[in-house]
Amino acid sequence: MESASEGVAVAAGDVGTATESAGQYGGVWLSRYEYFSSGRDSAYDGKHYVVIVQTGNHLTARSLPGASGNPDSPLSLDLTLDRSVVTGTWTEQTASDGYYQGARYHGAIQMLVEPTGRRMAGKWVGFGKDFDVNTGPWELRLMDPSTSKATLERCSRPPE
Repeated sequence: MESASEGVAVAAGDVGTATESAGQYGGVWLSRYEYFSSGRDSAYDGKHYVVIVQTGNHLTARSLPGASGNPDSPLSLDLTLDRSVVTGTWTEQTASDGYYQGARYHGAIQMLVEPTGRRMAGKWVGFGKDFDVNTGPWELRLMDPSTSKATLERCSRPPE
């Protein structure tokens, strides 16, 4: 059985390494979103390194193992690109030993791609534990257009 990082490398390798030219979004990106924890009455950042694989106008992002500080907390995004608008869904399984005790959250996301193609920024929407709907900012920043094994290993750590 292959490791999660090997599976990501193989999947990313199937579509080739992205270039920085317009419309090519494959590579390793820093995902950062903000959320408010009503139970702790405070705002927090969620950060992950994710690898994006592009197939036509479809972008699939998966967090790298260990890229959130806890390999038990994977993040995934399934996105559709329409010129400079990115729309889709997100899912995060929280760490079983963390504050949210393994809860699974999901929702929608919409972002705009900057003209450089190196940053996407927008908003997420999702549900809370008290039957409320939450929202907040979300951004993706291109860290490396490569999906080589060395790049994936280097980014399989928590962001600073």
